Amino acid sequence: MEFKTILPQLIELTTKTGEEILSHYKTGASVSFKDNNTPLTIADQAAHNMIIAGLLSITPDIPVLSEESDVISFTQRSQWDEYWLVDPLDGTRDFIEETGEFCICIAYIKNHRPIFGLVAAPLESTHYYGFDGNAYKYKNGIEQRINACTTSKPLRVVTGHYSSKNSTLLSHLTQLGECQHFHLGSALKFCRIAEGVYDYYPRFGPCSEWDTAAGVCILESAAGSVVDKNGDSLKYNTKDDLLSPVFFASGKNMPIS
Repeated sequence: MEFKTILPQLIELTTKTGEEILSHYKTGASVSFKDNNTPLTIADQAAHNMIIAGLLSITPDIPVLSEESDVISFTQRSQWDEYWLVDPLDGTRDFIEETGEFCICIAYIKNHRPIFGLVAAPLESTHYYGFDGNAYKYKNGIEQRINACTTSKPLRVVTGHYSSKNSTLLSHLTQLGECQHFHLGSALKFCRIAEGVYDYYPRFGPCSEWDTAAGVCILESAAGSVVDKNGDSLKYNTKDDLLSPVFFASGKNMPIS
């Protein structure tokens, strides 16, 4: 797959999808809840439809797995060597609560690893993407190479808005010693570490593979690191469920994993 060749199409697709998402933002649209009690809005479904159609147009022979897709069995998924993994609106709760901290996540998985990741932030008119060992921020028609910074002191830790009551996280933060703690929604946390704004993002609560894949690829492409509690890289589509493990995302030379 030549990602550099199709990148302009992916940027155009996610830009248009972002415009559709924003057309539903702050409109008081109704919210429903899926079987796992996660929220769903008309913006999620509209974004899903646009991205699925767009990816199948760009790469018609590559399967697409989206958060809003019908259930696809592991028996079927296990036959895939390569596929697109999509969260059409990551940070639905932030979208509903109007924090602005939501994004579109698209990753390309090959042999259980993300080799391309794109995160689009509609409100910021910004794209982040990583592939072939390089990561970039694209805004106002300007592409800028980004690199994760060597971790700072005090350590700049970023977590989600809804993790502050997680006792394991709180204990972990205590063990870190002196640190500054920030909150940010969605996969934008990976991107902010990739561009050097934050140093460390520990995740102990549940999340799905489509929540992490694009951000993981961007951060790793920016010379950062994302590992599980055993220090191993995250793998995708290896089991029946689609949950990501506990993980630790960091900039360069993070002393903790």
